[in-house]
Amino acid sequence: MTKTAAKTDPQDGTPGSKMIAIKKANIKVLPLPIVGTSPYVQNRFSAKAMNQIIATQRAGSQSAKGKKREPKDFDACYEGAKHVSTDGWLGIPAGAIRAACVSACRIIGFKMTLAKLSIFVQADGFDKVDGTPLIKITKGEPTKSTMPARNDNGSVDIRVRPMWAPGWEATLRIEYDADVFSDEDVANLIERVGRQVGIGEGRNDSRESCGLGWGAFTLKALQAQKKVA
Repeated sequence: MTKTAAKTDPQDGTPGSKMIAIKKANIKVLPLPIVGTSPYVQNRFSAKAMNQIIATQRAGSQSAKGKKREPKDFDACYEGAKHVSTDGWLGIPAGAIRAACVSACRIIGFKMTLAKLSIFVQADGFDKVDGTPLIKITKGEPTKSTMPARNDNGSVDIRVRPMWAPGWEATLRIEYDADVFSDEDVANLIERVGRQVGIGEGRNDSRESCGLGWGAFTLKALQAQKKVA
């Protein structure tokens, strides 16, 4: 809270001095191991695609003249769709988890604008192409997912993307304002994200559709409790 009312300064006793009191941020970090309950699929904007757009824009009006369409390299598309860290491991964009947390607040009627300022996701590393903060996938290896998809112009295309089978794992390190959320609030919010929002392609909260049920996960601790029960 900020106080701007004129008061006497306790240090020098000068009338009219202003006291400004801003409470120190009560920031905590909660590690939450998660396990995938449905496939997780990535579709990053590849470095090759970015370079092609740059080349086209540099060419200007001459870019389309006499240009032949190159054959599609599906293996390159698959590799280019992965988020690879500077250390070589594969990861989940930390921003995707944070955005999902903010989106999940709609379910419980919590102010999304407040959540946006109160919850963050610490990164384990950064994407080697564009520096995107990443969370390391600690268990699971991707395989090729080849599926039809519809482009913005209505035409049908074939997309090859990396897919992790259910059982993939990662550990989220959630940084949050403890004056806004409790540990239990954060854990419950992440559980809602995993069940109701999802991450990656085909998630429940997809902007383009109702999703495919992909990108769902649960807290590993809850999964262990269910197995015991």
